[in-house]
Amino acid sequence: MRRSAVRSLSLLAAGAAVVSMAAAAAHSAPPGPGAAGTPSKSPVAVGHGGAVSSVDPDASAAGIEVLRRGGNAVDAAVATAAALGVTEPYSAGVGGGGYFVYYDAKHRTVRTIDGRERAPLSAEKDLFLENGKPIPFADAVTSGLSVGTPGTPATWDAALDAWGTKSLGQVLKPAQRLARDGFTVDATFRQQTADNEARFRDFPASAELFLPGGRLPDVGSTFKNPDLAKTYATLAREGSGAVYEGPMARDIVDTVRKPPVRPGSGRVARPGDLRGKDLGAYRVKHQAPTRTAYRGLDVYGMAPSSSGGTTVAEVLNMLENSDLSELSQTQYLHRFIEASRIGFADRGRWVGDPAHEDVPTKGLLSQRYADSRACLIRDDAVLQSPVAPGDPRNPADCGSGGKAAPTTYEGDSTTHLTASDKWGNVVAYTLTIEQTGGSGITVPGRGFLLNNELTDFSFAPADPAVHDPNLPGPGKRPRSSMSPTIVLDDGRPVVALGSPGGATIITTVLQTLTGHLDRGLPLVDAIAAPRASQRNAATTEIEPGLWNSPVRGQLEAVGHAFKQNPEIGAATGIQRLPDGRWLAAAEKTRRGGGSAMVVHPMGMP
Repeated sequence: MRRSAVRSLSLLAAGAAVVSMAAAAAHSAPPGPGAAGTPSKSPVAVGHGGAVSSVDPDASAAGIEVLRRGGNAVDAAVATAAALGVTEPYSAGVGGGGYFVYYDAKHRTVRTIDGRERAPLSAEKDLFLENGKPIPFADAVTSGLSVGTPGTPATWDAALDAWGTKSLGQVLKPAQRLARDGFTVDATFRQQTADNEARFRDFPASAELFLPGGRLPDVGSTFKNPDLAKTYATLAREGSGAVYEGPMARDIVDTVRKPPVRPGSGRVARPGDLRGKDLGAYRVKHQAPTRTAYRGLDVYGMAPSSSGGTTVAEVLNMLENSDLSELSQTQYLHRFIEASRIGFADRGRWVGDPAHEDVPTKGLLSQRYADSRACLIRDDAVLQSPVAPGDPRNPADCGSGGKAAPTTYEGDSTTHLTASDKWGNVVAYTLTIEQTGGSGITVPGRGFLLNNELTDFSFAPADPAVHDPNLPGPGKRPRSSMSPTIVLDDGRPVVALGSPGGATIITTVLQTLTGHLDRGLPLVDAIAAPRASQRNAATTEIEPGLWNSPVRGQLEAVGHAFKQNPEIGAATGIQRLPDGRWLAAAEKTRRGGGSAMVVHPMGMP
């Protein structure tokens, strides 16, 4: 392993002694998920036997429970995801989709599942146009029109069938119990409910579930979802097929085609054209991961339809020739921002669903192409956005051509989890229902929200003369930025991580990786570091920690322009320490802080 990665790991192994003692006390025996025994929350835990890191302590405890019962990382990941469907219903659940990246310790290979939602088979490129013009974005968000065929249940089945050791029914038990018995409402859950209150009130099933007694749930109260408990019981008996055919499938189709709006609300919720044949035709995609070599390490990610793997790889490849460990904070951020700007220019032009588009994945991943783009970066000036894309099929030094495609909006209420087990297997899994609260529409009697994922498509091309690979199409998957990532050293795991945050996911993963691997930050500190996100726009979004720092003025002197974003992403990660222990890390403060747990907490050997 290269020098800076070794330095980072050794620093963390030494520093972990302090936090792992507290982690041992906090997580020596996490109770089962539920309001009666809500586990304590810690952003870091160290020990043996496997680890889980998520945004929620009940969800992490569900994964740990499965590991303690002999399950592997895949079993634990599905259990954690199902529990997040209870406690983080505005971010993920049965009605959404996601991307699953798995490291197989026995064979030292990385595999992936594309469980992204799909457009109806009847969808065309004018899906979001009326009278030739895009409909208002807010109208698309809260509608049946934006609902794609869910992929999450099929992902769970596919992952367990391919690599798990437990049945779907077994791993759903903690989440089913959590939905039945309830969890303790925190400030984040209440605030997210408040942010959706007006929408939820317009849909009776959403109002009944999320506004019990007609009011916002109080912090400290117990929130139950008996309908979701029944849905999980159905999935346990029948498998994920229950979502794609039969009574539940009909309920989903009916809800999309005729959104159940409260009479007199005044809301016009456009119907979608999702049909039974769309659900019946849905399949996940088992596909090869993206891979790039970075300073002697192998970085694996998610191939298109996600743009995460290709863009993370391209930016890392552009930074390959810079010794980021020796740069000042200002110099490091300048190069990181400029490389991200270029990466997003290429993402917007080239990445879409490869089942419908000719995506030059190999070229986007190549070091030759990255070098041809990196030469645009200058230390004493800032590129003017939007930067035009290059051509990965025919790289030319400092070459750009064509019109830049804008970065489409992606909802930031996604969630990410990481899991590992005693055998050395690792999972990085990012899942979503799109923006906070998805479509706002709960399937009556089923206890879960439907996604509004189709708003990730471009509503119309930025330039009619330039092909946009992310326009809607029949059965097409919208482009995503989800970036579950696993890093290996000589075939063995070093770190796995991911984040929510819409298009900022890519920059969050990149900044966390470079902060940890290059800058020597312990993983939990790399996750906590104040973030910058440049997505080929005139301004770079930065969190308050950078906004209020002298670094901002130094970067502005070079030509950067900024706007403040109070919170970017909410990452989780897992690291394999040199002595064989697992370290799980999560956010310290973002989204109320995350939850890192290990099976057997231990301090210094």
